[in-house]
Amino acid sequence: MARLIDLKTYTDTRGNLTVIEKVIPFEIKRIFYIYGVDDSKRGGHRHHRTYQAAICIQGSCIIYNNDGNSGKEYLLDAPSKCLILEPADWHTMFAFTPDAILMVLASENFDQADYIFEPYP
Repeated sequence: MARLIDLKTYTDTRGNLTVIEKVIPFEIKRIFYIYGVDDSKRGGHRHHRTYQAAICIQGSCIIYNNDGNSGKEYLLDAPSKCLILEPADWHTMFAFTPDAILMVLASENFDQADYIFEPYP
């Protein structure tokens, strides 16, 4: 099941520094980011093998997640919030603010055969 983790953030008069170190529960093999999204939904899939960590580094968006047992929405509205998605987590991303940048760290390189597009019944 998906879970939110808080990334360590150091704040002083100069600004903020958020660290991604020793908190992601997998080896990172791929990094991508989504931005300039209109009112479309993104995602709409789950995976056979891939774990993901989603961080909205600017603006905000909502990620709906369903693990086959229950569904839940997660608001990502701070760059210190990180949503860990397991392979079984069918997810969609939506309600992107105009300035939103959603960065995703993935445990696997892109492989079309790893995607499962059918939602849970």
